[in-house]
Amino acid sequence: MSRSGDEDDPFPVDDCLFSDAFCLDSVYSMMGEQVTITQVFGASLGVAAQVWDSALHLCHYLEQRCVALRGKKVIELGAGTGVLGILAARLEVTLTDLPLALPQLQANVSANAPPSGWPSAPPTILPLSWGKDHMTFSSDWDLVLCTDIIYLPETYPLLVETLAHLCSNGAMVYLSSKMRKEHKTAGFYEEYLPSRFNVELLHRNDEHNNNIYRASLKTEQ
Repeated sequence: MSRSGDEDDPFPVDDCLFSDAFCLDSVYSMMGEQVTITQVFGASLGVAAQVWDSALHLCHYLEQRCVALRGKKVIELGAGTGVLGILAARLEVTLTDLPLALPQLQANVSANAPPSGWPSAPPTILPLSWGKDHMTFSSDWDLVLCTDIIYLPETYPLLVETLAHLCSNGAMVYLSSKMRKEHKTAGFYEEYLPSRFNVELLHRNDEHNNNIYRASLKTEQ
């Protein structure tokens, strides 16, 4: 895995990270593919503007462990710039985020269409607000991907509710998170997610304080 245009990872509690809008193009090479991602930094996008290290860690993990994606039906939550989902979309994927993040997401997907066309269907891009409109989505997924979306404690119950619906037919969830104390990220994995899911820590990167988890919905007893 390689990348250019990487930035530091300042992540204050305040969501409005960027006051002046500007663009940064970064090239990432992984999973045998190269993608160019435009990051539109501005107060309106907040944390959705940036490619966060957790997304790259999960890309690297899936590549190194040869996790099977081909032929799977995949949905990503909080896709942001779309770097993980675009790579998965070389197979088949649905990318979701809040409505304000969709124009940037759509632009990056369009910019990274393979010259020979998408192998199957083009990526589907849809708005999804956790705990509000998740019931409009089907539950027939194979994989749910989540990277660095665990940072607002008030959304944790809504995310668990959304994941439970998406996984009700047996989907597996992969989550990659920087473990930030100020956002009580560990509490999500130790308290909220285990209330409905079996949770397994797959990989720990001490240098970047990043964990990768796998979760499956608990069966009714």
